[in-house]
Amino acid sequence: MEKETDPTDGAPRPAAPARSPLLRRLLFVSVAVALVGYALDQYTKHLVVTRMYEGQIIDVFPPLLRWYSIRNPGAAFSMGADSTWIFTIIQAVVLLYVVVFLLRKLGSRPWALALGGLIGGVAGNLTDRIFRPPSFGHGHVVDFIALPNFAIFNVADMLIVCSMIGICLLMFTGREIGGGRVGNNKKHASDPAADESNTEGEAT
Repeated sequence: MEKETDPTDGAPRPAAPARSPLLRRLLFVSVAVALVGYALDQYTKHLVVTRMYEGQIIDVFPPLLRWYSIRNPGAAFSMGADSTWIFTIIQAVVLLYVVVFLLRKLGSRPWALALGGLIGGVAGNLTDRIFRPPSFGHGHVVDFIALPNFAIFNVADMLIVCSMIGICLLMFTGREIGGGRVGNNKKHASDPAADESNTEGEAT
């Protein structure tokens, strides 16, 4: 490994390791999923705002599916309508945590897909919170997907829920964000020469 000279004492120190090709590919997957999900969420909300009045109902596949234009001050699926600013802060913290702390640990394609969907969904609803009426940080989220005997929701809500289900399944089955499996930790610790291709395989 190349050495760099420390200007303070002249002692060589290891050069910073380059970001692995696997991590770059997985980051690309996460960013692509997040951007596509975010764009789809914002585009569908734009269509609802510009082509439907608030409270309007359009039958799509009655009685199973309707478009129902509402504005939601609460969390996903219209929960917590009196705490808009709290959900704005929570969503901002979640988004920051995923982007700053979790993405750099990626070593698994399923985790990359799940985190990308989570980022796209949280960013979609957070955009509404920040920029939509009635005020900054207190914006009401546009919801429009109505199913029988169920809360009204939007594309961002679907992304968040599906991503969280995926993350829970990954954790339940022992799939770590770095690409390993919980049950293999002891084996790799006792055998440093274990097959290094396992990490690459976990990304698939």
